[in-house]
Formats: sequence, structure tokens, C-alpha cells
Amino acid sequence: MYFRKHSKVYISCIFLVKTCYVNMPHLFTIVYCKIVHLDLQVFMQLLYCKSSCFIRFFLVLQNPDKSRKQFCQDPFKVATACLTAFCLILLMILVVTSKAHSSDQDSPSSAAESHMQKGSANVSALTEELQAVKKEKSELEKERMQLKNRIAELALKCWVFLEATPAAQTTPLPTKSPCPEDWKHFNGSCYYVSEYRRSWSDSQAYCKRQGGHLAIILTAEEQTFIWNLLPRGYWNAYWFGISDEKVEEDWYWVDGTKLVGGFWEDGEPNNHINEDCGYMIKTDVLSRVAIKSWYDAPCYMSLPWICEKLVPFKPH
Repeated sequence: MYFRKHSKVYISCIFLVKTCYVNMPHLFTIVYCKIVHLDLQVFMQLLYCKSSCFIRFFLVLQNPDKSRKQFCQDPFKVATACLTAFCLILLMILVVTSKAHSSDQDSPSSAAESHMQKGSANVSALTEELQAVKKEKSELEKERMQLKNRIAELALKCWVFLEATPAAQTTPLPTKSPCPEDWKHFNGSCYYVSEYRRSWSDSQAYCKRQGGHLAIILTAEEQTFIWNLLPRGYWNAYWFGISDEKVEEDWYWVDGTKLVGGFWEDGEPNNHINEDCGYMIKTDVLSRVAIKSWYDAPCYMSLPWICEKLVPFKPH
């Protein structure tokens, strides 16, 4: 297969050797020595020492007309010379084909070597990149540990500071009342307890001038809140907004609504000597409670009073 592939090369080489040696024997010898890497003198000694017949063969080739008859008279010499020439030609063909074969093998090996070099370069680059990533990871891990230690240090300092600092006494801020000064707020209304004394009607007139009226008490919670505003004394009595002046024993509030229930003391109201107006007491003489503190009295008596008005509306 290999011979078929390079058959044209062999034929060309044989023809070239023959032509070169016939026309330029000395040049042929020099070229051949260069091909097989032999010293020219060594090659000539080898040729001349090898066989005298081979020397004669060279002489015949150099002077074919002169020596043809002499050389052809000995058939053995002719055969030896031809065989030697044939061996020389085969040797040259072998050298040429081996060089061609080696160059053919060099091409894939060179490509493989190039690929190996590229692969080695890629591996080196990836190795360097991996080392850089590992180094960066190590630096980040070191920085993370430093931050963690710093956080722990700050937390310890904060704990020591808090332990050494006494707890601040928190005092609730006073809330501003929606009611005017000296008025007390409860459930959307403002209440005022007077220190002066007037009749029931004069007390109602005063409360109207303040934008309100004598207190209207509808629930036990409201009654208890107002009763707790009153100072306790020997016989502290205060007008509030109820009377039966129009119809005896029909008690109405100052806004015209009829009383339902109430927080009367036991046996009250008794209408003793025209007692048509209501008041409440908070006294030290008798044990009184908020839900049993209403009495009736003559409306002309001078007593302190309790005013009520709605929380003033303040536009935003």
C-alpha cells in the first residue's frame, strides 16, 4: 500500500539517479553523501573498498564507449555491476521515501503537539484563575471574621454600657385636656365644680353663660366620675340640672327630657317644704355612696353647683 502510494516517486527517483550519474557523476556522489549524511571521503573509500567490480562499473558509466567491449566480455562482472547499481538505487529510494514518510508523520505529530501546547496553556490559565479565586475567597473569609469579631465587640460594649447606666425614670407626658382650665373631661363632656354658692336658677344661668348647663347625669359611670370630683366635708351639697318646679313629682332635666330612674338616697325625693330642685352630697356625717347621693331641696337655697358642656370643637 505504501509502495503504491509512492510508486511515482520511486520511478522518478530511479530516472533521476540514472540521469544524474551519467551526466554528472561527481555531483551525484556529493549529493548522495549529503542525503545519507556521509563524509565524501568515507563514501568513496567505502565504494572503492567494497568491490573492484563496482569501481569498474563506475568507470564504464563514465566512459561507456571505451570500456563497453571490455566490460561486456565478462557476464559475471556485468551482473555484479548491475546488482550493485540496483542496490545503490534502492538505497537512494529508501532514503528518499523514509524522508517523505517522516515528513508525513511530522505533520500530524506537529498538529497534536500544537493542540497539546494550547491545552497546556489553557490548563495553566485556568489554574492561575483558580488560584486567584481561592485567594479572593480567603480574603473575603478573613474580612467576614473581622466583621464578626467587631460586631461581637460592639455588642459587649453596649451590654456593659447598659448595665452601668441606671434605668431612666420614665414619666408619662401630661396629656393636654380638651376642656378649658378648671374643667374636667369625661366621655366627650367637660365638667366644672363651683366653689361659690347660688340658688338653683342662678347657678343654671351661670352655666349657660359658660356655654353649658347644670349637669345632666344619665349613667352610673358619669355619676361616679362627678361624685369623685367633689370634696368630702361635713355636709357638702351641689346643685345639678334636675327639678319638678313645673309639675310636682315629675322630674325633668334642664334640656326638657324627663328623668328615668336616678341615684336618689333612700326615701328621696320627699318634697319636704317645697323641695323642687335636686342636689347631691358628699359628707363625713353619714356614709354615702355615689349611686345613692341625690336629694331634693328648696330651689332658693344657696349651694355650690356643677356645670356641664360638650368638648369644644377645634377645627384642624
